[in-house]
Amino acid sequence: MTRPTPIDLAGAHVAITGGARGIGRATVQAFVARGAKVSFGDLDTTTARATADETGASAHLLDVADRASYDAFVSAAEAEHGPVDVLVNNAGVMPNGPFLDMDPALDRLMIEVNVHGVLHGMRRVLPGMVERRRGHVVNVASLAGRFPIPGLAVYNASKFAVVGLTAATRLEMAPHGVTLTAVLPSAVDTDLASGLDMRPIPKVSPQRIAEAVVGSVGGREAEIAVPRYVGALATGAHLVPVPLLDRFRRLMRDDRALRPDHAARTTYTERLADAATERTTR
Repeated sequence: MTRPTPIDLAGAHVAITGGARGIGRATVQAFVARGAKVSFGDLDTTTARATADETGASAHLLDVADRASYDAFVSAAEAEHGPVDVLVNNAGVMPNGPFLDMDPALDRLMIEVNVHGVLHGMRRVLPGMVERRRGHVVNVASLAGRFPIPGLAVYNASKFAVVGLTAATRLEMAPHGVTLTAVLPSAVDTDLASGLDMRPIPKVSPQRIAEAVVGSVGGREAEIAVPRYVGALATGAHLVPVPLLDRFRRLMRDDRALRPDHAARTTYTERLADAATERTTR
């Protein structure tokens, strides 16, 4: 493996997807605080403008599921701040419900945003990073990419895909001095997890995820679970006999994602339904 070229965040250009709110917004703030030039994209232009005004980052319209939109975002960001040194693929969606009851339009939305959105970003920035022999990509996945959860089957599938994609591409990029990290949050206190009781999985703040993302630029780890001990537990679960693990799951009532607080989740689910409907009518 070629030793990766260090990236000094002071003056580095960081591009972030889904930066208007939640983890993305916290990550924008964290990189700006370290002196980086930050560009972020989001579909919600109103919230994005407010985040840009408050942080000093530059906001752009971005639909990560549309490769042309992603290309336009990176081109505009690089015209303003120069080549991307760090890309954070953060944008993601998480509909929930029994697998057999899920709307296929929501399935499509999840795969297009959570998987193809990451693919589009990596294919857009990695060639330049390879040419410069300098760069780092952070893919915000989930512990759901390591540990299956009833009620989140397709979300699990999308995040398993991102974890595998990141690990394999990291091996391909290693000879070029370019690195990739998968950040695996547990449940996060954002709209995405609203109305979901994910106990015993701990709920963490967006700021903790942002700290892990920023820290990965220095450490260049392959994976970072937040909190780290939950990542170790998810890995260890594969060593536990299935009957014993199933019994533990029942005791912990791990099917809570099948029974959300619908009232608390209404705003988020309506936003997802609108996005899914828009795609099916294109």
